[in-house]
Amino acid sequence: MLHFWDGKGRIKTDLHIISSERGTVLIKKKLGILLSTPPAHGNLHTAVGLIEAALQKDLRVYLYLVDEGVKNMETAEIRRLSKKGLRLFLCAYGAQRYGVPVNDGAVFGGLVVLSDLVKGCDRFVTLN
Repeated sequence: MLHFWDGKGRIKTDLHIISSERGTVLIKKKLGILLSTPPAHGNLHTAVGLIEAALQKDLRVYLYLVDEGVKNMETAEIRRLSKKGLRLFLCAYGAQRYGVPVNDGAVFGGLVVLSDLVKGCDRFVTLN
């Protein structure tokens, strides 16, 4: 975690420092969330709370919808959070199975995409 000094005290940020031959780069922390339950399940409310809190802290947030969770793509909460910076991913098989049409609102993929998200995030939470 990077710390800045403002003359009054330390200020924590949610950035990582990466130094290389080309210079120093500041990178935002990443939170990944997997949601596999339908909109009527309480996990949607939990996911929305986590996403809102992370976006307020200026983290990059990735949501992967799988199984019945793909039905959450069209909920008002997920659409609103997508406009605020949430990066949305859907299981292509789950979307086909539950009749969720492919559109530009999300990246449709499979286990390779999910594996890359898990590997690339600082924290990954599953809500099953």
